Amino acid sequence: MTLMLLDSASLWYRAYYGMPDTLLAPDGTPVNAIRGYLDMTAKLLAQYKPNRLVACIEGDWRPTWRVELFPAYKANRVDEEGDEAEPDTLAPQIPILLDVIDAFGITVIGIDDFEADDVMASFAVQQPGPTRIVTGDRDLFQMVDDARNVSVIYLAKGLSQHDLVNRAWIAEKYGIPGDRYALFAMFRGDPSDGLPGVRGIGEKGAALIANHFATVGDVIRGAQEGHSALSPNLIKKILEGQEYLAIAPKLVGCATDIALPQVDLGIPQRPKDLSEIYSLQKQFGLGASVDRLIAALGW
Repeated sequence: MTLMLLDSASLWYRAYYGMPDTLLAPDGTPVNAIRGYLDMTAKLLAQYKPNRLVACIEGDWRPTWRVELFPAYKANRVDEEGDEAEPDTLAPQIPILLDVIDAFGITVIGIDDFEADDVMASFAVQQPGPTRIVTGDRDLFQMVDDARNVSVIYLAKGLSQHDLVNRAWIAEKYGIPGDRYALFAMFRGDPSDGLPGVRGIGEKGAALIANHFATVGDVIRGAQEGHSALSPNLIKKILEGQEYLAIAPKLVGCATDIALPQVDLGIPQRPKDLSEIYSLQKQFGLGASVDRLIAALGW
């Protein structure tokens, strides 16, 4: 009973930049992100054959509780109106795409004041596996759990060359224990989210720390006690970074205890009438992308 969780924003951004901008609806509306999203979903369904499917969306891309912890969180992505900066031709496609997904009966879930990452993490913890998280975001590596059969379908190199990330993959990629990605990320930081990590500690230093300690508290105690694995320079940086490290577990870690709605997660069954889907297909010139998703759903 495999559960597939789609990081929808990650998918539609990848679709937008990966599909030609000449794909237009009859009225001239761009539909490259819509068509690419539908094509990727169809391919994922055909390859992994999940029994359960959720399209996860942002309830809030900058949750107030994260911004209160760290005001610079994702501030690098804010436009002049205080919203998330999006390409002008992507924003109009998202409501249309959500209408299409809804017409297919695919469950869409976003929770107020939480990011899609938090929704997926909560599903991964609260639902039985196997679980496949589809994303281009490294943040979800912290949820990989071989014992519960939770892995990440990582799209950084595109769908056709994606990686299926388990703990061995993390260990080989970063040279750390596969269950310590979150700790590694807290120290390394993530410029795309405006997260600095601990000043002066890059990927090598973060990997060294993750190889010798399991928690932030362990690291700080190690620095205070002069642990043999830590150089004097690294000890100095850790101790100077204690203010950031006090908030890092909550800031960087995904929320896993969200009260999720009790809804049907099953793959949607063929409706008696496909007229709404075909109407959207014609109105927006979605062509074979709709046909491919219908086929992938076994309709």
